[in-house]
Amino acid sequence: MRHPRSRPRLIATDLDGTLLRRDGTVSERTLRALRTAVEGGADIVFVTARPPRYVDALATATGLAGTAVCSNGAQVYDVRARTVIRSRTLVPDTARRVATVLAEAAPELGFAVETGLRVLYEPSYLLRFSGGLAAQSPVASLGDLWLLDVPIVKLLAHSHRCDADVLVALAEEAAGGEAQFTHSGGRGLLEVSARGVTKAAALSALCAERGVTAGEVVAFGDMPNDLAILRWAGSGYAMGNAHPSVLAAVPRRTASNEDDGVALVLERLFGEARPR
Repeated sequence: MRHPRSRPRLIATDLDGTLLRRDGTVSERTLRALRTAVEGGADIVFVTARPPRYVDALATATGLAGTAVCSNGAQVYDVRARTVIRSRTLVPDTARRVATVLAEAAPELGFAVETGLRVLYEPSYLLRFSGGLAAQSPVASLGDLWLLDVPIVKLLAHSHRCDADVLVALAEEAAGGEAQFTHSGGRGLLEVSARGVTKAAALSALCAERGVTAGEVVAFGDMPNDLAILRWAGSGYAMGNAHPSVLAAVPRRTASNEDDGVALVLERLFGEARPR
């Protein structure tokens, strides 16, 4: 086992495709590894494209609590207190301009807005998320999205024809100066945040507040929206099931989410916990 001083002070982990298995659960082995890390003095920070309501469900199911960077960095969330600590939203006029430009470039796109509490979608937006269906509500038209008095944590654009990598490239070319564009593996789903909002920016600010350096962070992720964090952290690990761009850019690898890739690394760093 490594000397405690060589252990990371903070573990930053994505959820879908990283900490969670395909069925949305956390394995017992991974739970034990996370608990051992906490007992060893590490903080756990979830870094996810998901809004806080999904983190609440995970916390209820697993007993895990701490801090979460949600909605690709637009929200910092205290899981135990169930309180948003910080939020950086997209200005409605900017969201409308971006949607207009994107619709001209790809007319089949449908649009929705994530408010942090629910998703509001116009008729052309056909994607429905598993779970949390009560938090998904239709509006009569695209124009109605910009008239609502709600915070826009993320603008979502969905295509049934283009994959997400194509949509990110299209958005960068059409409106690269207006907002932040990424994807987290959702099929044909583009995620749009305020300019400069990323998981990495939110995590680095959080670490600075806690006096934690990048070298004291170990991070795990699988998708393009995780890439900046994996590069920033002292030890960033690409999951075995990661997106090709992540695998190409991140030299450290671990096993897939189905094979307890996060646990494998944490067991090396903090020691292997005995089943309880």
